Amino acid sequence: MKPIINLADVELSPRPAAFAPPESMNDRYGEVRIGQIGRAIGARKLGYNMTAVPPGKRAFPCHSHSINEEMFFVLEGTGEIRIGEARYPIRAGDVIACPPGGEDAAHQIVNTGESELRYLAVSTMNLPEVVEYPDSGKFGLLAELPGRAGAPSTVFRFVSRKEAGVGYWEGN
Repeated sequence: MKPIINLADVELSPRPAAFAPPESMNDRYGEVRIGQIGRAIGARKLGYNMTAVPPGKRAFPCHSHSINEEMFFVLEGTGEIRIGEARYPIRAGDVIACPPGGEDAAHQIVNTGESELRYLAVSTMNLPEVVEYPDSGKFGLLAELPGRAGAPSTVFRFVSRKEAGVGYWEGN
């Protein structure tokens, strides 16, 4: 495995089906393409990808990470990033820090320009992770579960609303 790749050689693809938005949300999240970089060059503790967002779209819902930190480097295009309640214009050459935190650290990049917005996303990859989605009141839990005797580990992903939880002793 070669530990280097030129961004011109990164293949952008539609999201995997498991992460594709429902058709009813295509007006906000459709047609986004992502190119995986980290695994392709042997990264172990950081995740990297290049994301291409068409005009008027966003790649992901507004969210905050409890554990992992993200950094975005705008390669081309213009848009805005929402962090908490603040909104900041972004353009090619901007570097954006999104440290872990609560609602005040929730972030979302939106392409407000007339052409495609491309950015490099870099993130720590620590698990377990809890992600909060303040606009919808949801949270997500991501963990890696070890496999049994020689079996590979599996990824556990759970998304719910806080109010849908059950009490610790319920059903015992």
